[in-house]
Amino acid sequence: MSLSKETCIPCRDGAPTLSEAELASLLPQLPGWAVVSGHHLRKTWTFPDFQQALDWVNRAGAICEAEGHHAEFSLGWGHAEAVIYTHKVDGLTRADAVLAAKFEALAVGA
Repeated sequence: MSLSKETCIPCRDGAPTLSEAELASLLPQLPGWAVVSGHHLRKTWTFPDFQQALDWVNRAGAICEAEGHHAEFSLGWGHAEAVIYTHKVDGLTRADAVLAAKFEALAVGA
């Protein structure tokens, strides 16, 4: 199943984070996403103006609310950035990859 079709499953305190091998197997579904220090996912999108960047952040934020899993966003004229990780375990879980895939589907209009 495509990551973007999955649901973010909340994890418990102390749940394991993704191993390097697990993360590597998921990355092909997350084009352009960077793994930063093995701790979080980051991607920046560009837009023709501020309004389109803001609209994208609002749509991505609605996905966060629906999934109960929230990203950190930065927004400026013509760009938006998302940073994703699971605060509860201070690292990456499958839910983070699922959320990134949902943003990716949003970015391409799927």
